[in-house]
Amino acid sequence: MSEKPDLTALNTSRRYNQWVGGKDHTGVERESTKIVMAVLPNMIDAAREGRAVVLRAVRHLVAECGVRQILDIGAGQPLAPNVHEVAQKVDPAVRVVYVDNDPLVAVHHRGTVMSSAQGRAEFEPGDLRDIDALLAGDVVTGVLDLGRPVAVLLASVLHLIDDDEQAYAAVRRLREALAPGSYLVIVHGTFDTLPEETSTAVTKMLATGKQGVYRARTRAEIEAFVDGLKIEEPGLVSSVEWHPDPANPPKTSVTDAMCYAVVAKLP
Repeated sequence: MSEKPDLTALNTSRRYNQWVGGKDHTGVERESTKIVMAVLPNMIDAAREGRAVVLRAVRHLVAECGVRQILDIGAGQPLAPNVHEVAQKVDPAVRVVYVDNDPLVAVHHRGTVMSSAQGRAEFEPGDLRDIDALLAGDVVTGVLDLGRPVAVLLASVLHLIDDDEQAYAAVRRLREALAPGSYLVIVHGTFDTLPEETSTAVTKMLATGKQGVYRARTRAEIEAFVDGLKIEEPGLVSSVEWHPDPANPPKTSVTDAMCYAVVAKLP
């Protein structure tokens, strides 16, 4: 039997849910948000731009690149619209598997996510740090054909792995396991754009260990995840620069977005 979740401890997934407009968070996460925003007042706008670029990437991959299978690793709590809703609006037959290691996320996905009749939208418990077990899961293998191209979303999850070798090893293993023609979508936090004073203040805040893990990486460090792959236009850019929607322009600048996005195709 799984251990009962501790709702008195900070959960970064629930805090992110608050930032992007969800309802699955508690007073612990709301208090943490106040502390974070005292240092980074644009954090909520940045998180929402990070979420928006994921959905733009999904729409692009399904509509322009022919993707019909999506694996969303580190999916977090269900949001509206969710990945499968955006994908299935383009093609109702798209199949999506959400993966997360939080048992409450599993409960909410299984209780609220509804697929189109033609497609699938299912949940698999799993962890990015154990790719072999994740890809061998009954739901993943039952819903997706891993012998054919899959788009893997790594959206706002790699920066939650503090250990660089674990993060790079996970992506290397994914690249080895995926079929040719698959895609990686990486959305990753950075402090590259921050003034030195702000970056120092954020680093000091994170060093207390009280606000959870956040391993911001440089552009070069993020580029290393997709080294040797074919990068889709416009390349590895700020979240607000990746195919922005003219009908819904970014609500923050490149500086305050604090996030890179890239879509890469496996040969």
